[in-house]
Amino acid sequence: MDQPPPPRPSEAMEAQAPWRVLEFYSGIGGMRYSLASSGVRAEVVEAFDINDVANDVYERNFGHRPCQGNIQTLTASDLDKYKAHAWLLSPPCQPYTRQGLQKHSADARAFSFIKILNLMQNMNFPPQMLFVENVVGFEVSDTHDQLIEVLSSLNFNTQEFILSPLQFGVPYSRPRYFCLAKHESMCFHNPSVNNKLLRTPTCLTLNSSTTQNSYEQNEDVLEAVCKPIRDFLQIHIMDTVDQDCSATTSDFKKAGGCTPSETGSHDYTVPLSLIEWWGNAMDIVYPESKRCCCFTKSYYRYVKGTGSLLATSKDHKPVPKENLEFSSLNELGLRFFSPREVANLHSFPSSFCFPDHISLRQQYAMLGNSLSVAVVAPLLRYLFAEA
Repeated sequence: MDQPPPPRPSEAMEAQAPWRVLEFYSGIGGMRYSLASSGVRAEVVEAFDINDVANDVYERNFGHRPCQGNIQTLTASDLDKYKAHAWLLSPPCQPYTRQGLQKHSADARAFSFIKILNLMQNMNFPPQMLFVENVVGFEVSDTHDQLIEVLSSLNFNTQEFILSPLQFGVPYSRPRYFCLAKHESMCFHNPSVNNKLLRTPTCLTLNSSTTQNSYEQNEDVLEAVCKPIRDFLQIHIMDTVDQDCSATTSDFKKAGGCTPSETGSHDYTVPLSLIEWWGNAMDIVYPESKRCCCFTKSYYRYVKGTGSLLATSKDHKPVPKENLEFSSLNELGLRFFSPREVANLHSFPSSFCFPDHISLRQQYAMLGNSLSVAVVAPLLRYLFAEA
């Protein structure tokens, strides 16, 4: 390495010189919203994403269009010119998901992440901090092994977490893996957990001396302190749905539980034919519930394993699903959560919106690929904090 990394802002200089940040796989802006919510004084000097539709959404909300193209084409000199202090990365999760082939680094969708990791070793101005987000399962992949190997060779300390919005008061079960890395010239606020994988956010409290993973929280305990789902719903969406649904079973792909294409009216009603065929596979929640399942990019296209459905009928109180018959299910007024409600559960700000040309399915897909601001913001605040 020919030159030292760029100096980090001192407390005296911080107002004039914010942290310079590069955002990779920027998607619809969840990472940038998290950075803003963290309160860290930072400037996103560039964002990168290959998806032109996601870039339309990012540009609509931030007034800046990410650099569009294959990240694999970037060179060390390309990245050096930004002189970024920190890289924030949310690489494709498909190589590591339980439903996928789990090809890890052999999956073509992992190549760009591995490429830019290796570029760090050839840079004159490599980042001093890294933040990586991915699905649970990444931590046991060979891509993770390569990440740790590169960071170790460049004298970084790491702290790893598996956390869910439930641990931050949000009624949303979405556990994700996070890696926080700092060059050894900088220190974490709680260095005693360096090179460890933690499953609670205890050590993120900057004004506390607690640094150990001192308690385990199961989801039942977490639900008790979460806000109810009703706090995340859109008031103007009708509370009940039309029970006289004319759709027939033949309208849907029985093998996959597909919904019909969206219409201009954006009807979120779950058709009775879907309830008949897939009712026993549906995760049903109520406005007073304090937990819902993770929304995936296939939500609204499929009903099995893609996210929760909301019961809107005021005449029915929560009943264990195993006790519900079809006749009861079709009286619950089931509907899909709207994209705005999914964004709310991701803790996106109320100002977030999609451009008019983005279809309903595209909205769900991009939200399913995004992240929880409620979780990532405190992690970034902790990463950037002075020791």
